[in-house]
Order: sequence, then structure tokens, then C-alpha cells
Amino acid sequence: MSTLEKLPVTVITGFLGSGKTTLIRHLMQNPQGKRLAVVVNEFGDVGVDGEILKSCAIPECPAENIMELANGCICCTVADDFIPTIEALMALEPRPDHILIETSGLALPKPLLKAFDWPDIRSKITVDGVIALADAEAVAAGRFAPNVAAVDAQRLADDSIDHETPLSEVFEDQISCADIILLTKPDLAGPEGVARAREVIAAEAPRPLPVVEVAEGAVDVRVILGLGAAAEDDMDARPSHHDGHDDHEHDDFESIVVELPEQSDPAELVARIERLANELNILRVKGYAAVAGKPMRLLVQAVGARVRHQYDRPWHPGEERRSRMVVIAEHHDIDPAAINAILTGVSEPAE
Repeated sequence: MSTLEKLPVTVITGFLGSGKTTLIRHLMQNPQGKRLAVVVNEFGDVGVDGEILKSCAIPECPAENIMELANGCICCTVADDFIPTIEALMALEPRPDHILIETSGLALPKPLLKAFDWPDIRSKITVDGVIALADAEAVAAGRFAPNVAAVDAQRLADDSIDHETPLSEVFEDQISCADIILLTKPDLAGPEGVARAREVIAAEAPRPLPVVEVAEGAVDVRVILGLGAAAEDDMDARPSHHDGHDDHEHDDFESIVVELPEQSDPAELVARIERLANELNILRVKGYAAVAGKPMRLLVQAVGARVRHQYDRPWHPGEERRSRMVVIAEHHDIDPAAINAILTGVSEPAE
């Protein structure tokens, strides 16, 4: 690539647990001759996604090409974090052919696109496309409002009243900003669920969008890279609930980190995480656990009550066998004492 050409960047957005990291891992392992670089924007201070990707590093996307921005939305920390990170990637030798940005599941993509208008980088990079991942099962189930049927009934009765939850706004903004929708986990949704998810997406999309079903992140790289969308110049076609605001807030969501003792049985930990979703409306749990008698670290990823876990790598010599979980929910659902009590199995003493 000539250094006079703009470096293409693909923004990968999507709701919590929709499969963004799995998709990027697939792209890293199937780069189609491109030298890739990756920026991961975490929500919470345990770098789960970044470390997963670094463990998959290959010559076309070595570990030094994978950068992580934790504890801060990249579109809110443009000068301090985002611009220096992009500039550092552009300065690598050899220079990457394409940059992938994995946003936090809570991120609003349009403010991020506005960051590409920053004078220091506008002439050097372009947004090749915005890829939004949507969990087919979750979309079909209408998990973007506490009671979808009741909200729909209220809207029909009085369309001047906005009863949308913050989660629905995040979902709708991600769909509105996208060039392509990847409908993930279609096997869990089944044919009827997939059809329903497609209906929901079509209703929310401001323009006709291609929707591609994807299982385990396996999609032809040619489908999502090389779109040439120049999304930074196409902002008006990507409406947002937050248009007209100078910035956006993340106060609707909060995360805490819970330290756990060594676990005796992964199944018990899974059951506790399921309780968080069912009893406390927790949206997302992710982190690592040390399991007694096991030389490998347990990786945990949960979306609501759906929990996936696997041993991802051995503990390094001299590494502390720590168990830490990031717990994410809407602000009013974060009760640190209750969350700690469920995850640790130790109740708070009565006052």
C-alpha cells in the first residue's frame, strides 16, 4: 500500500455478547493476504477481549498490532487515547493494510465515526465500513426493553410518548450506523427466530441493509472488508438518537469488578452467574477464574443467563492465580453488595 493512500478502518459494533471478538478472531486467522491491526475498546478494566485476540496472534496480525483501550469510550477520549493509538498503528513497520476496531458492546458508533474527522488523521485513514453484529436469539426475543409487549401497546396508544430503554437506543443506533448486519448465533434462534430478528432489523434500519447469517464468526472476509463506504463522509444517512448532542453519556450503564477465590467447581460458578441475570438483571459477565487442581485458566463469557466457559491457556510461571469478573448492567441494576454475595456465595452480614 502506498503511504499516500488512506488506511482503511472497519468498525465492528454490536450488542453485548453478540460475537464481535469471535468475528475478529476469524478475520485474523483468515486475513486474505492483508496485514491487520486491531483496536479493542473494553468496558471495564479486565482486558478479556484483548487478551483473547492476542492469544490468536499470527504473522499477518502479530501481538504488537493488537492494542487495547480500557476504561473509556474511544469516542469520548479522542485526543488522549484514540488518536495516539491510531497513529501508533500507522507508524508500525510494516504498516498494516487494514485496521479493525472492536467497540464496547455499549458504544454508540456514530460519535466514533465523528472522531475520524479529527484533523490529525482525517487525511490518512477512512472508515471502510461499519459492521453491526446482532444476536439473532436476543433480537428475536425482544430483549431491548423490560416488557416489549407493554411498550408496543403504549406506543400504539400514544405515539408522542417515548418509552424506549437505553438498551433499545444502543441497538437502534448500531443498526442505523451499519453498512452490513451480521446476524449471529442463528442456530440458537432457529428458523422462526431468525425470521423474526430480520423483521426487527428491517423495521429499525433507516435504509435497506444486507443481513448475513453468521455462525461462530465464520464469514468470507471479502463480504465485510473492502466496502469503500467512506462512512465518515456519509453521516447524514446514519441517523442516531443522539444527533444534535455535542457528546453522549454512558451513565445508563455501569461495571464493577469482582474478585473471587479459587473455584472448586466451574458448574457452581456458572450457576451463580445465571442467578445474576435472573435475579439482578445483569447484562454481561466476563473474566477469568482459577479452578482448584487445574493448571489452566478458565475463561468465562456470559450474556444474560447464557454462560460459556472454557480453559483458554495455562497459568504462566509466577503468575498469580486470580479470579476476576467484570459485571455490566444498567446503572440502577448495579448493586455491588448483592452481586458480590451471589458471585462469592458469601452473604453480607445483617446490620
